[in-house]
Amino acid sequence: MATYESTDNEAKDTTSPNENDKTCCFCNIAKEQSGSDTEMQLFKPSVYHSQMRKDDELVCFRDLKPGARHHYLVVPRTHVGNCKSLRKEHIPLVEKMEEMGRSVLQKKKVTDLDDIRMGFHMPPFSSVPHLHLHVIAPASQMSIRSLRHYGPQSYWFITVDKVLQQLRTQNQVK
Repeated sequence: MATYESTDNEAKDTTSPNENDKTCCFCNIAKEQSGSDTEMQLFKPSVYHSQMRKDDELVCFRDLKPGARHHYLVVPRTHVGNCKSLRKEHIPLVEKMEEMGRSVLQKKKVTDLDDIRMGFHMPPFSSVPHLHLHVIAPASQMSIRSLRHYGPQSYWFITVDKVLQQLRTQNQVK
């Protein structure tokens, strides 16, 4: 798994309400732009755009390296650095991300919504420095490698429920 370590500039809250980061591959995908050659090789935006689910705030597309039969990323169109950038006022955004993830699974005919994993990588274990919710199903069929990255015992993955709980009680993700 590629990891990403933040620099001093990125350690600050990177939420930009009116603009996206032009160097962020997920911002470019969310804006449906092709971006750099490296980005094209890594994320193949043209393929993702044809399979993308989207609304005014979010886009959802299949993960490049799926951890299970269904593995999608829900990404806000506005650049948000990572789950540690979130504050209490982001609760509606995180809830909407979760809702879109469940909706995509239902559209893909996933019937057991109790056998799913939804969550975020904890910094510095983020491959892309843009908030993205992993939506994975069926969780019971994840490989050992996937369990290390997204499973209940992973110290670098935090569930969406835990993020929401921490935002409600502590105003931040710890």
